[in-house]
Amino acid sequence: MDNSDRKPKIGVLVSGRGSNLQALIDNLADLAVDISIVITDKPESLALKRAAKAGIPTVVVEAKSSSKTEFEQAILTTLQQSGVELVVLAGFMRLLSAEFLAQSPGPVLNIHPALLPAFPGLHAQAQALAYGVKVSGCTVHFVDAGMDSGPIIAQRTVPVLDADDEASLSARILAEEHVLLPEVVRLWATGRVIVTNKRVHIKGD
Repeated sequence: MDNSDRKPKIGVLVSGRGSNLQALIDNLADLAVDISIVITDKPESLALKRAAKAGIPTVVVEAKSSSKTEFEQAILTTLQQSGVELVVLAGFMRLLSAEFLAQSPGPVLNIHPALLPAFPGLHAQAQALAYGVKVSGCTVHFVDAGMDSGPIIAQRTVPVLDADDEASLSARILAEEHVLLPEVVRLWATGRVIVTNKRVHIKGD
């Protein structure tokens, strides 16, 4: 059987509005992947409506009624049953354990609204403003057991303006996230992302 045209399956984990999920959906024809499942820990997440509109299966896994181990195991089981080969965190607001990562059916990517390694964790845009940086942006990186510390795949920059507040800087960074995340997923799907130790190389660049 010829599997040369088979598209790898990805699973998307999201906690909020799902705008980065929407960016993936909008570019799906060019991404060389299929989104096989969208998982959220928030039953009110707008991501559920975005996925349903696109005909993508969804699952809600809430953390409040279970231990972290049980919560992560439920997500892992869903990813594995969905045949996922890449996990994309698109605004998923929970730190995954080393045990989860060891059992993941594929690599895990995350998008972060700062130029890592600067300003990891929550409220990265506010951190950038408080520090007075002149340039910020977004980063897609592989996830490891640390806080936004995995190998960096790609970044995009935006200027930090004198008039910026957290909302305005966040909006400008988010627009770049919507470009960067689909771009990186496409690079991964076409076998161009190569990791050597902590360094990521893009074949063909």
